[in-house]
Amino acid sequence: GESIMKYIANIIRILFLALFLFLLVNGNVMIWLVLFAISLVAALIFGRVYCGYACPMNTLMIPTEWLSKKLNLQTSATPKWLKNGYFAWISLGISVAIMLLSKRLLHIELPILPFWLVISVLVTLRYKPAVFHNLICPFGTLQKTFGRFSMLSEQVDKSTCIGCKLCEKACPSNAIAVSAEDNKAVINTMLCHQCTNCQQVCPKDAIRNKKTKYKSTYNSSN
Repeated sequence: GESIMKYIANIIRILFLALFLFLLVNGNVMIWLVLFAISLVAALIFGRVYCGYACPMNTLMIPTEWLSKKLNLQTSATPKWLKNGYFAWISLGISVAIMLLSKRLLHIELPILPFWLVISVLVTLRYKPAVFHNLICPFGTLQKTFGRFSMLSEQVDKSTCIGCKLCEKACPSNAIAVSAEDNKAVINTMLCHQCTNCQQVCPKDAIRNKKTKYKSTYNSSN
């Protein structure tokens, strides 16, 4: 049931976080970047599973969001300057440039991943996770590009969906929305982390992993 799925997902996340920290401590972060590159290819088939299970930022953002709610720090607002969606591409460009230049000019590998780890936690203390996931994260913007073509993804069976919006509230990346036209939930594969949060809360068991139509069904700016 719901608790078993959640338990398994959390164990997978903790194991990947442990692997990331192990590679970081041993100076082997390049291995993690290779893993990330492999995950982009996997995203063409399975969607953004890296974001949902492997990403250390997402794993730390989950307890951070819980803490933010407890301390009443979270706002539902989104900074206006982020809304055009370009910043994630800028952050990606800057990250790549810093990595290349630091290696070529300074002959050191600057720890870009730990830097973004800190940023993700700080942003999530104030804003909902979707703000970082969709509008800031340089790694997420690549995952989004590849994930939009995923052949398998969480999909809603419209014949059983009752439009209760529980899935909307459970989604960390604003990937699912109940359409005003037919009162049925629709999943945007570009934004979906394949984390099964929506599946876990659906009272009608209307969300399943199945073939997609290579198309994001509603605007990715949501």
